[in-house]
Amino acid sequence: MGIAQSPDRVWDVTTAAAELLACEDERRDREPFTDVWPELDVDTGYTIQDRNLEERIRRGEQVVGIKLGLTSKAKQERMGVETPFVAWLTDAMMLTPGDPVPQQKLIHPRVEPELVFVMADRLDGPGVTAESAMAAVGTVHAGAEVIDSRYTKFRFRAGDVVADNASSGAFVMNPAGLAPRAFDISAEEVRVEVDDAFVDSATGAAILGHPGEALALAANELARRGRGIEPGWIVLTGGMTDAVLAPPGCSIDLRFTNLGAVHLSGGA
Repeated sequence: MGIAQSPDRVWDVTTAAAELLACEDERRDREPFTDVWPELDVDTGYTIQDRNLEERIRRGEQVVGIKLGLTSKAKQERMGVETPFVAWLTDAMMLTPGDPVPQQKLIHPRVEPELVFVMADRLDGPGVTAESAMAAVGTVHAGAEVIDSRYTKFRFRAGDVVADNASSGAFVMNPAGLAPRAFDISAEEVRVEVDDAFVDSATGAAILGHPGEALALAANELARRGRGIEPGWIVLTGGMTDAVLAPPGCSIDLRFTNLGAVHLSGGA
């Protein structure tokens, strides 16, 4: 995993983990660690991520699920990474439908539409396929993730973003869900509107061809780290479109074909 020396700090797993949580708590961003610590790879990033999950639990947060980041090939190319990432969701990140974007907690929030799974059964890797993953899903929901980054201008490399819990911020989902066999998830379309103007659309196929592939990837990655996906957990399968800026005063509507809609206001 190694260490790195910058003019004022020595960076390693412990100090980088503490710095990322401090950035989150203080609403400040920073340059990516890999500028001075090029050895910060994905595995080291996951070690930092898990270290901070332990700290979140210690201070009273509860794990409610996982999220996937960069499941779209277009987003991977834009961010210069080659594979999706898995990160943690806690109850401190949950929004109730109708809540505004929590501007007071975030640095530079952006919103992206999500297909959200609520798990019926435990899912353990390795060897999970999209088919076996979907068999463990209870319901599918429309959702939105409010992503944020502790790195200036969302500039990072793979190890940086994994360490930063895959740019986690907040999330919300429509409570009305459907059984996964009730509709064609890969064909489910979302239309993104900002201040009543259409800006983008996509289908579930944007998520690795089918969101079940993302769920399988997550289960197999967690197995590599000695973990599984628990019954009742929420799984955000990845942004279907590019994220849109969510400044104070904005209005964002995500309208799905079968799953209903999610509305977020930018707040004050």
